[in-house]
Amino acid sequence: MGSSFSLLELFVLGGFFMWPLLFFSIATIAIAMERAIYLLYHNLRLDDLKDATEEFIRSKDLNGAREYLEKLTKRRIGARILLVLINRAIGANGKPISEHRLEKAAETEAVTCINSLENGFNFLTALGSLSPLTGFLGTVSGMIGAFKSIAEASDVNAQIVANGIYEALITTVFGLVIAIIAMVAHSLFTHVVDKFSAEVERSCSDIISLLSDEAPEA
Repeated sequence: MGSSFSLLELFVLGGFFMWPLLFFSIATIAIAMERAIYLLYHNLRLDDLKDATEEFIRSKDLNGAREYLEKLTKRRIGARILLVLINRAIGANGKPISEHRLEKAAETEAVTCINSLENGFNFLTALGSLSPLTGFLGTVSGMIGAFKSIAEASDVNAQIVANGIYEALITTVFGLVIAIIAMVAHSLFTHVVDKFSAEVERSCSDIISLLSDEAPEA
């Protein structure tokens, strides 16, 4: 055999277990790309939304704040959460606003929004665990076949043994590569969502305090 192989040749050498690994690799790349596009499309910045909303509140223009946020809800998930607070404040009709109710309303909407951001994360975790296990299973299966061939061979030499072992290890390598991609993507996406969640908490807290202090009328 030559000293190097193409991916197709390695796939063939890996045997049956390369097929589930191929599926895992396609699924990992597809989920990672979909989540990356989703997170980029839904701008997760909150500072500009928070500043603009606070300016509307200080100007006692809650309807203006609502119109401003409603225009951004399609692409700005943070706008959806802040809009809930503004709608609750408008619904109070100038009466004292319960901070607890505002917090609960914001929390409910934030959980819904964050769950939408985290769609697919569990699949990445599962793929990160299943891929190396499947690769190891393929290696064990390949080793069994290799040693069976060695036992049945009338003339055994080091090359036969080495060939059987490295062919069996191919699935482990592919499984580990897939797992690394899945776990790196999961870690990056989780960091982005956790950062957004912390910003949501700070922004909502500031706006709830401002709404309670200003008690503006719609």
